[in-house]
Amino acid sequence: MKNDELLEKVSSLGFPLFRTEDDAGFNATLAEVVESRDLRLWEGFPLLLANSMNKGVFDHEEVKNALKKKNDQACLSRLLLVSLVLYDTLGLSLSGAKVLKDDLSDKKKDYDELAAKFKQGKELSVDGKKLSPDRLKNTFSVYFKAEERKLSELVSMKEEFGVEYALSQVFSPKQKELFFKKLKGDKLTKTEKEYYSRTVKKKVVALANSELHRLAQKVA
Repeated sequence: MKNDELLEKVSSLGFPLFRTEDDAGFNATLAEVVESRDLRLWEGFPLLLANSMNKGVFDHEEVKNALKKKNDQACLSRLLLVSLVLYDTLGLSLSGAKVLKDDLSDKKKDYDELAAKFKQGKELSVDGKKLSPDRLKNTFSVYFKAEERKLSELVSMKEEFGVEYALSQVFSPKQKELFFKKLKGDKLTKTEKEYYSRTVKKKVVALANSELHRLAQKVA
């Protein structure tokens, strides 16, 4: 596979050098990244691996079996060790990382060697290619944090939508508008104040009643 095609596919694993809607086989993509010998992709490998773990789709054996050459399999092991060193350095506890470390327990000496070099800021060698600790950390941090922000924003949007929906079940559009103006401390007109006191406040007081809230949860 040409590297430009592979660059399109890795975006599905959170490394958006190029955008694509193609939901490629994640493990096959990881194998292709190993075979590519593309330094930029190799430095993004820890990110691709982390995202595949978080998606629950990473299968060490499947990736390994997709690589027919012994040298490619050796590169895979080395890149996996580099990834684990990076995760440990950043203090990340990723789902599947412990299992992977157990799978590679026979390569503890290699792990320790890479960890020592990483700590010293020295380049890490994978099949003659030199991976920069700084670039590994920067690439991972930029895109991994971007994915976390997207998730956080999505959760926030869902929460806001939930509150908006709940309020719409209790208040009319005008009442909801006054509710938010009061919440933000905005100044109300005389008419708005009267309407708020006469109608909206009664509903707000009822909603604030903890016993009513408890009972409502039981019957909801």
